[in-house]
Amino acid sequence: MSAIEERLATVLRDDLSGTAKRVTVGLNWTYVEGPLGAGLVHTPARGAEGCRSLPEPGSYRGRGLADLAGLIQSENIFERVLGYAAVNAHHNRYDLTGAGANGLDMIKPAGERTVVVGRFPGLDEKLPGAAVIELEPGPGDYPPEAAADLVPAAEYLAITAATLSNGSLAPLLALAPATAFTVLIGPSAPLCPALFALGIDALSGFVPNDLDGTAQRVAEGGAVRALKPLGRYVTLTA
Repeated sequence: MSAIEERLATVLRDDLSGTAKRVTVGLNWTYVEGPLGAGLVHTPARGAEGCRSLPEPGSYRGRGLADLAGLIQSENIFERVLGYAAVNAHHNRYDLTGAGANGLDMIKPAGERTVVVGRFPGLDEKLPGAAVIELEPGPGDYPPEAAADLVPAAEYLAITAATLSNGSLAPLLALAPATAFTVLIGPSAPLCPALFALGIDALSGFVPNDLDGTAQRVAEGGAVRALKPLGRYVTLTA
């Protein structure tokens, strides 16, 4: 584990408390509900490399959030996602205040000096000419290995929060210049201000309000559109 990966894991797991009141692993999202907040993380595709069933179904609800957060270092990708959802259940608190803006709106178009990791909806209209890096590149997208050239030259850097659970966030932050305005975006984003010390300038995540409704829609395979009415977006800046 690199130094930045260790720091990332440490700041996210620092001072976690409380127990998981509800755990739901859905087709699209994994949901953990704690006493003060609730966390969502994108469920990996069933055919993802290393993808296996959760090893201890029936044992996750009722465990401490700090205990579950230790799963972010699991070799099982489903457990890693569950661990990050527990992290978010601590940090994405129901009483958290912040701007309601979409974090992507903070990113300015600067040609290929605007680098976006993850193809967000409506991206071409919002940021025409941006360099888009995708795990499965579409037309005009760059593959992940292009990050080594694109990210160090970035003026604006938008990163999908899915990079946390797939292990690519730390390498991206290591490549990012200190002058780049860097935003971590998506329902999976932990609203943890300690991340600002790692070179992130803004965090744009999601806080569920209707907990029963969120858990039900996660269980029934709901995507982002189905979850939006049941919570609020929160953006924190350094």
